[in-house]
Formats: sequence, C-alpha cells, structure tokens
Amino acid sequence: MGAASETAAVTGEPFPIERVRAAFPALAREVNGNPLAYLDSGASSQRVLASIQSVDRYERRHHSNVHRGSHTLSAEATAAYEGARATLADHLGASDRRELIFVRNATEAINLVARSWGAANVSEGDRIALSEMEHHSNIVPWQQLAESAGAELDWIDVDDEGRLDMESLDRALARAPKLLAIAHVSNVLGTENPLAEISRRAHDAGALVVADGAQAAPKLDVDVAALGVDFYAITGHKIYGPTGIGALWGRLDLLRAMPPFLGGGSMIRKVTRQGTSFAEPPARFEAGTPAIAQAIGLASAIRWVDAMGMNTLRDHEQEIADYALAALEQVPGLRVFGPPRGNGRLGPVSFEIDGIHAHDVAEILDRHGVAVRAGHHCAQPLMERLGVAATARASFGAYTTREEIDRLLVGLEDARRVFGL
Repeated sequence: MGAASETAAVTGEPFPIERVRAAFPALAREVNGNPLAYLDSGASSQRVLASIQSVDRYERRHHSNVHRGSHTLSAEATAAYEGARATLADHLGASDRRELIFVRNATEAINLVARSWGAANVSEGDRIALSEMEHHSNIVPWQQLAESAGAELDWIDVDDEGRLDMESLDRALARAPKLLAIAHVSNVLGTENPLAEISRRAHDAGALVVADGAQAAPKLDVDVAALGVDFYAITGHKIYGPTGIGALWGRLDLLRAMPPFLGGGSMIRKVTRQGTSFAEPPARFEAGTPAIAQAIGLASAIRWVDAMGMNTLRDHEQEIADYALAALEQVPGLRVFGPPRGNGRLGPVSFEIDGIHAHDVAEILDRHGVAVRAGHHCAQPLMERLGVAATARASFGAYTTREEIDRLLVGLEDARRVFGL
C-alpha cells in the first residue's frame, strides 16, 4: 500500500506509515508463513522500539533501587523513575506531578481507588453507579466494595447502537451515588463516551468520577482537567509500552485524604512500635520497590506518541477503523456491534458471523497470519446485553494498514468457506 492511501496528518503530509511500522520490531515476523497482521492492539499493543531500548539502557547501565541510596546508580535510577512520572503527568495534563501514581495496570489503579477511597468513604446504604459497557476491571472492585460496605450498585443502560443511555445516566445520578465508574472508550463497542459532560452531570449530583482510560489513552489526547474527572486509570501495554506498568491520576486533595492501599517500605513517614505515619502522595501508594524499568519504558513510549502527535495518530486510527467498518459491512452474515462509523465511534471493532463461533473465526484468521481477539473480552454484562456469548474483535494501532484490513477480509471469506457458508 502506498503512503498516499494512508491518513493525511493535520499538516497535510501523508501519514508516515512505513516509518511508524519500522519502529515496531515484532511486525517484521511471520505467522504461519504469512506476514503478521496484528489486529489485537486493544488487548495489548505492540511495543515501540524506543521503549525497548530505554529499558535495555537502564538495565545495562543504571539499574539500582530508587529513593534509597546515595550512590551514583541509585541517583540515576531515581532521576529516570521520577522523570518518567513527570512525563506521564504532563502527558495527561496533571497540574501536579504528585497526582500521578505508578501501578501495575489500569486494573490495579481502579482497585486502589476502590480499596482506599472507597473503603474510607462508602458505607451502608450508599450507591455506586456504573455502566453496562464496563470491563470487569471496572465492575468487580465495585461489587466487592458494595458487598463489604453494604452499598448498592446502579447500572446505566447501553442503547441498541452501543452508546451510553444518557437518560439512564440521569436516573442513576438522581439516586445520589457517591461515585460513578465509567469507561472513556469501550473495549468492545469502540464507543467514546462524552466524559466531560458525564463528569459535569455526576458532579452536579454530588458523585466522584472514576474513569477507565485503558482504551482511550492510546487513541485520544487525554487532558484530565478538561475531562473534569476525579480519577483516571491507564495501562502501559496498550499504549506501546511494557506490561506490568500503569498509572492512576487522582486529584491531589483526594489522594492526600486517602489511606494507603498497601503497607511496607517507601510509603511511610515514620514507623515505631506504637504505629506508623504515612508519606505524602504519590509515595503513600507506591509501597515497596516499584517497577522501575517498566516505568522508564512506558515514559519512552509516551514520548514517542507525543513526538508523533496524538491527534495525528488518532486520525490515522480513525481512518483505519472507518475503512474496516465499511469493509465488514459487505461480509454476508456478519454483524458489527457498536455505533456506526463516525460520531463517537473509534476502534476496536467487535463482530460475529452467523454459523461460526468467534473462537473458530480467530483460529482460521491466525492461519492467515491475522491476529484478532475472541471471547467475552472481560465484559460479560455487556455480552448479556448484546445477546451473545462471545465476539471476535479486531483492534488497531498506529501501525495498522488498510492492507491488513484487506487480509482480515480474505481470512473471513476463508472462514465462511470452511463452514460452508
């Protein structure tokens, strides 16, 4: 595919797809005798070379523990780790770098809020609102909190096009929940929720807002101040960085009032036989030796994204998603879930083919070197709402091409042939 057929950046220059793909080493390999077409970035994106190299440099030259030593290597490691915090805080529009807490992933970030803020602020009879489109990571911690505190959950409906039902949202908020948990972008439907408007309505109702940004952070220019949220969770492995690292952004006044999530080294001010006083955020929530190398790797991935321009990357991925949606509409017996093209519809693209189980679709596509996801995508309440047990899901990244979408279509035609459709 020539560069002219790719997305044009805001500057009017063609999207540099060849240069982008060259930055991701895994894309050079073959699977089952075919070039890899990696359409599973919603589960875990491929890792950019800059991230890999930064971790390698740290491991070879600077490895030491942070915040604890007066020697050169410890100072270098601390500077790199805290520099990574500054990079992420700036990327998310945080007003204070102390608002950025490193965690293992978005799941841990949400659990931190549930176990720390939730345990201290939610009590018997209180309400928590969440939507039908949430990932299990933004459901299970609130179910656990509700059970332990004696609170109640209110579910916000998803309409037939896969969008959040704003009237259902208002009904839930009218019950005066303490907290609203909401995905910025659905990992199944590709729906981009109007988070700033949702936050405004929630705050007017007296609720805090916890946003799951795992799918949004690789696609959108996230500004937590503009979004008006109180907590925002991201994960590194979906934004071209390492696994085992993510971040929670939280309002500093809330973090300062929250008890720690874990106890141990680094999160203390003073420990005596009589008791312990705790450090200020973010150290209060980063007990023990942190994921130093992974934080450095994530920061490098963020710097690559910022250098490319998030809006440029979004425009490219939007064009690929629109191309995929238009192509899939032509496959007989195929049903796409989620809103139609445009108007708050990003990737990923989840679908089913009549007469073929999603896992069989994924297995046949793998024979063609095309990687997609199949299953309930950790969103079983949403699957129940959609009336399916599982879907196949194609999800995209900065490196996805139209040619790879064309190969997806070839693989789907093969699946229909194998099943006699």
